[in-house]
Amino acid sequence: MKNLAIIFFVLCIQLWSAQNVFLTRIEKTHDNADNFLYKKGDSVADAVYLGLVEVQGFSKDDAAVFSLLYKKAKEIGANTFALQPFENVDGTPQPFNPANYKIALYYTPKAKLGGQNGVIYIFASSEKDQKISVNKKDYTLSPRSFIKLKIEPGEIYTISTKKLLGSTVKVQPKTSEDNLYFQISSLKVKSDTSGYGGLNLKSGDIVGLEKSYADFLTILYQEIKY
Repeated sequence: MKNLAIIFFVLCIQLWSAQNVFLTRIEKTHDNADNFLYKKGDSVADAVYLGLVEVQGFSKDDAAVFSLLYKKAKEIGANTFALQPFENVDGTPQPFNPANYKIALYYTPKAKLGGQNGVIYIFASSEKDQKISVNKKDYTLSPRSFIKLKIEPGEIYTISTKKLLGSTVKVQPKTSEDNLYFQISSLKVKSDTSGYGGLNLKSGDIVGLEKSYADFLTILYQEIKY
């Protein structure tokens, strides 16, 4: 009986976590085989609105939430998304609440997606402040925050976690149009091999992120400007 109770409890937790992401509106569907799910640019006018997802309940496992969002998006053929803020009575947007938010889903023609802007994104994931160094310049990342650094083509960028036995990654962007995405992880993160989970490179506690997942984190995390 004790084992059955434990199994029932675990199943309840799994069902509850699976219910955190709801596809609350389907306007239409689109037939496409795009594997990506990028953030829609504010200036994109040709995106077709497909539906709405609502995320209820805070989770520290951002990759799991993104995986659920990705599955909902692909059910209706979406390849782009945008945060849809809740509104006050007077129509002004409410501050972002990581425990309850809505994401609009779109299909955007690939020709209208727009290029990248030549930036290195570095995200924090710890519950404590994290110190990093980029080309010997120090930065402090507060929990669930990120910084953006402009890329100079051909320059070598050395990213270090500034810890004893910490990790260091060196990258050399070839053009000013490429974006690079990294997360400073305080946990042992296993890289995802499916291509859709968001993690595709790992060097100790510096994790390279796929663009779709990184775009999602820019909604959840606060940008720190230096």
